[in-house]
This record gives sequence, structure tokens and C-alpha cells, in this order.
Amino acid sequence: MSTGIADDRQTEGHPVSETTNETVPRVELTREAAGLIRRLRAAHGPLMFHQSGGCCDGSAPMCYPAGEFRTGGSDVLLAELEVDGVAEPVPFWMSRNQYAAWSHTRLTVDVVAGRGSGFSLEAPEGVRFLIRSRVVEA
Repeated sequence: MSTGIADDRQTEGHPVSETTNETVPRVELTREAAGLIRRLRAAHGPLMFHQSGGCCDGSAPMCYPAGEFRTGGSDVLLAELEVDGVAEPVPFWMSRNQYAAWSHTRLTVDVVAGRGSGFSLEAPEGVRFLIRSRVVEA
């Protein structure tokens, strides 16, 4: 499926959180991101993503072992990503404040070379997850 992103990288389709009731997936993965998730799952077990609105890498998606990052009322579950080769969905959370600013977009999780400064599981791999976004009609 084409994402409509400038580089038109291919994505794997994923269902969105049932709470959004939307037909356009709110969060998708590039094939590169899905491949990295498969490798991280094999090494670390079930995974989760969280994206906050903080400074530095805070606005980048962080990948953690499932349950290692505590979520609560200040977070929104945007998607439970289905990844071929991964037994369970990978939840994608965003801080409520960040979501308020990004609610008019659809997000694509991608992978780029370089290390982020956060605690995301991919850091030792020499790559980092990155969000690409596109505006959609309300």
C-alpha cells in the first residue's frame, strides 16, 4: 500500500485502536520498521511504542519491552500494530498532549540510520525509529 509519503516507501497495513473507529489507519509501519520490530521482538520479547511530546528524542517513537513504560490517563492508544512474524499486536501509545497536536495526521513509523539519545530498544542497532506524518481531512 502506498503511504503518500514523499519517498513513497511501502508500508504494512495495520488496524487502528477500536476507540478511534476510523477506516484510515492512524499508524502504519514501513517494511524496514516492521523488519526491525521482528528482530527486536526476537531479542526482547513483546514490544510497545510510546511517543511523548518532550524535547530531544521525546517526539520520536520509543520502543520498549511491553509494559516497561507505564501508560495512563495522560496517554492515548492509537493503534495495536499487527506485524507479520510477531505473535502479538504491538501497542502504539502517544501522550495526550502530543496527540492533540497530531490528531489531524496519519503516522508512519520508519527507520533511519543514526542513534537517538533515548532509551529505545533499537539504539544499539545504529538506527532509530522516526515518525513521518501526513495530514488527513477531519
